[in-house]
Amino acid sequence: MSRTNPHRQSTPTNVSRRGLLRTAGGLTAALAVGASASAVSGPTAAAAPATFTHPGMLHAYGELNRAKVRVAAGDDPWLSGWNRLTANSHSAAGWTPNPQATIIRGGTGENYGILYNDIHAAYQNALRWKIAGTGANGDTAVKILNAWSAELTTVTGNADRFLAAGIYGYQFANAAELMRGYAGFDLDRFKTMMRGVFYPLNNQFLTGHNDACITNYWANWDLCTMNSILAIGILCDDAAMYDQAVNYFKNGAGNGSITHAVPFVYESQGLAQYQESGRDQGHTMMGMGQLGAFCETAWSQGEDLYGYDDNRFMKCAQYVAKYNLGQDVPYTTYTWGTGQNCAQQSQTVISSASRGQARPVWDILHYHYARRRGLSVPYITAMAEAGRPEGGGGDYGSTSGGFDQTGFGTLMYAK
Repeated sequence: MSRTNPHRQSTPTNVSRRGLLRTAGGLTAALAVGASASAVSGPTAAAAPATFTHPGMLHAYGELNRAKVRVAAGDDPWLSGWNRLTANSHSAAGWTPNPQATIIRGGTGENYGILYNDIHAAYQNALRWKIAGTGANGDTAVKILNAWSAELTTVTGNADRFLAAGIYGYQFANAAELMRGYAGFDLDRFKTMMRGVFYPLNNQFLTGHNDACITNYWANWDLCTMNSILAIGILCDDAAMYDQAVNYFKNGAGNGSITHAVPFVYESQGLAQYQESGRDQGHTMMGMGQLGAFCETAWSQGEDLYGYDDNRFMKCAQYVAKYNLGQDVPYTTYTWGTGQNCAQQSQTVISSASRGQARPVWDILHYHYARRRGLSVPYITAMAEAGRPEGGGGDYGSTSGGFDQTGFGTLMYAK
């Protein structure tokens, strides 16, 4: 039933772990997850594979096995990335979880730092187990995951609760995906938590945007929500969730869809402007991390969103990298609707705030575009080289921004 997608990229025969990638769009399917159909505009697009690949989110078997073999051989840059992981206190097998029944982000009584620290400890211990086979790290990862699935019932707060449900939802799901099949891991209970605590907030935001104008929230709000739905869909083998997220990437009315997240393309320069470029560069680079995570997760399931719409994301990442390397880029005035009545605001210049900020978001992009695809991405490559070896949560400050990405791209994606 598939039909040719005019934006699909030609794919070398050695580019995908599952052979030829499925078309990046153009199929039709019904969404069956609550009110999810209202989360998208335009035609729906069936994306979910008939059978999900596991592990199949940020790290599929090929990436995990490569890191394992290369670290064991003492090869760089994998070994340098591994040393960055083992030096992080969150990766220690002695980490003790501190599960809470209620997590609050935004407003009175905030305690969400407890959650993101434990999630990154679970993720980093899971990586150490997958790469080095150390049972103590595997046991610790499972201990953290089981502790939270037994306790957490509510994520709340002001509007920021949607950020918490999105960012920590997809990160939690990734940690659990790595531990799938590990003795003692209560995967069913963890799935119940993800479906009952995280997904309802994800779906509520993507379908209603907190009762605000559809363009009120920055792209990252949609993107982290999309990442969470995509990851939970894979974790739970739920095709409708997966399709909801991928279809939103292609057709969504909010700022997380690719044409809204990347509203202006400068074709002659091979660049494209990001939606938050006039806001600040910290959030702009967070967007590169969120888009990279989404595309890599879909890639693990055999679908190329990295190249969707004539490499639109690649051009955007090149734009962001070039500006954060200190070079000039074009900028088109960005106007959007805010609040509940869509009052118009505009940004007329690119923001220099947080310019050059270090975030572990570049190696995943460099190794995809430059190595998997063999494309020239000099600005992405320069940013990646400047930040190598990449660390993860706990290596970029103690506040939430330092935990927006799982990191360790050098270790996990070097080729």
